[in-house]
Amino acid sequence: MQQGGGSDTEVTWEDQQNINKFGRLNNRFHELEDEIKIAKETNENLEDASNELILTDEEVIRFQIGEVFAHVPKDEVENRIEQMKEVTSKKLGTLEEEKEAVLAQMAELKKILYGKFKDSINLEEE
Repeated sequence: MQQGGGSDTEVTWEDQQNINKFGRLNNRFHELEDEIKIAKETNENLEDASNELILTDEEVIRFQIGEVFAHVPKDEVENRIEQMKEVTSKKLGTLEEEKEAVLAQMAELKKILYGKFKDSINLEEE
């Protein structure tokens, strides 16, 4: 007697590997979303800092390097902020590409697993 509407489909070693891979990809997807959010916030903060720098009349700016604030010429601060924005933008692009690749792999695994197990497996987020 079956309960819960399950099926008699046998789970093979390969199926279990696909399920495990899907779980790892799902975890990586969530990590990437968090990293992308942080990168976007960093980009926004750098853009705000750049805009504030334009408005200031001072030639020497207090610039944080690690945990220390140093007095740095305005031109050098502008260059550093631009470099930081470029690095963050590249990182954001890389993260977005990886996220798309992970989503594509997850979609392929969903197709395989739902094809075999139909309603007996749930791969959707709640």
